[in-house]
Amino acid sequence: MNSLSRQISLVLLLGALAVAAPARAQEFKVGFVNTDRIFREANTAKAAQAKLEQEFSRREKELVELGNTLKNATEKFEREAPTLAESQRTTRQRQLVDQDRDFQRKRREFQEDLSVRKNEELSSVLDRANKVVKQVADAEKYDVILQEAVYVNPKYDITDRVIKALNNTAAGNAASSAK
Repeated sequence: MNSLSRQISLVLLLGALAVAAPARAQEFKVGFVNTDRIFREANTAKAAQAKLEQEFSRREKELVELGNTLKNATEKFEREAPTLAESQRTTRQRQLVDQDRDFQRKRREFQEDLSVRKNEELSSVLDRANKVVKQVADAEKYDVILQEAVYVNPKYDITDRVIKALNNTAAGNAASSAK
């Protein structure tokens, strides 16, 4: 719904600009930035992804190990269940249910924490990218820069310039931090 209202607003804005300024229509300069490509290709996005992987790799490994332990315990129980006394079988079933519940809870917490941190990192990358987009728009005198569209002619796509400027900005910041 939000995307649809943004697209409608954009169409209305572009229509109003075209109607209100017919003399300026020749000068109207539009650009497009593909944010998905920025998230995949920009060095800041790659650094954010590496940071997340480092931050969450230990917990992910622990979850995998816990899952394997639970799977092995379940398989062992299924093999031994026919020979166990009823009370032992019931006790081990409860233990397995408790272990599974704990595993599911930990996995859910991991996913939630990862999602929150990923959103924080991507938001930071997007903020930096938007500043660079504004700098490119000012420097090259764009009237409008779009970030979402159904179709864009490649001649209007300035994503490569934005990624290059973003990488140069990040490299400059890293060099000044190292001093």
